[in-house]
Amino acid sequence: MRAMIQETQLSVADLIQPLFVTDGDAPPEPIASMPGMYRYAIGDLVDACRRLAADGILAVALFPRIDARHKDADGGFATDPDNILYRAIRAVKEALPELLVITDVALDPYTSHGHDGVLGADGATVDNDATVARLAELAVAEATAGADWVAPSDMMDGRIGAIRQALDAAGFPDTGVLAYAAKFASAYYGPFRDAVGSLEAAGHTALDKRTYQLNPANRREALLDALLDETEGADLLMVKPAGPYLDVLRELRQATRLPLAAYQVSGEYAQIHAAAERGWLDLEAVRDESLLGIKRAGADLIFTYFAGALAATLSR
Repeated sequence: MRAMIQETQLSVADLIQPLFVTDGDAPPEPIASMPGMYRYAIGDLVDACRRLAADGILAVALFPRIDARHKDADGGFATDPDNILYRAIRAVKEALPELLVITDVALDPYTSHGHDGVLGADGATVDNDATVARLAELAVAEATAGADWVAPSDMMDGRIGAIRQALDAAGFPDTGVLAYAAKFASAYYGPFRDAVGSLEAAGHTALDKRTYQLNPANRREALLDALLDETEGADLLMVKPAGPYLDVLRELRQATRLPLAAYQVSGEYAQIHAAAERGWLDLEAVRDESLLGIKRAGADLIFTYFAGALAATLSR
């Protein structure tokens, strides 16, 4: 009876697995701050995608770790044809054409300063308009390589409209735009920045992105930004992080009819693992409860590092 009247159902189809790709042919490199996560060379990345697809995962989100020698102040390597991200997209789509590939549209993996855009004349704040122009180029390059959805995560004003226009002009009207519509200047991103190397680029652990990411105190501003992205042509909207912002997720669900995603970020993942390793929590039970709470709050899709593990459990 409990199962029959359960109001919220979590399925494998709801889950998106983020994956990290790096140059070279070394074995998968464990990410110390994210137990169970790895930086993959392309061959191992494809193998990981095969396992995920076999367990029912329908989509992966790819994030590149870029060698420091390719980084500069403007993130010029972001659109270089030899970029590891583009080679990874092509390899995954060739091996698994039905697997949905989502790519991050942001410059922080490519910039020497670790910010999500081009710095202005003061060398301290991000130049919004110059960054938007670069992001539109990046989105087109990702679509050209075969990305199914491009996902702008930078929080620049006007970037969704510019990306949609650029994709259409380049002949990619069917490439979806998944907007990181309400992305907060959160303290929960540290392990991710370690994984992609933007933390290393910055040279310290407290990279300040408050001039363009949302104030964690501002719910109304988050809703306004998200609905502006819808007006500019976003196909899906996302709230990031998920767990600390379930109130925003719920209000946005009530304000839009677009599909809604939420990103259970690296810090959320890491803290659950850390507590479980100390014997303070049951890993699988807390994992499942945290994801169910995100779904209950209104998410149609959940980006989570737990996706593969949960899919394997559900497929047994």
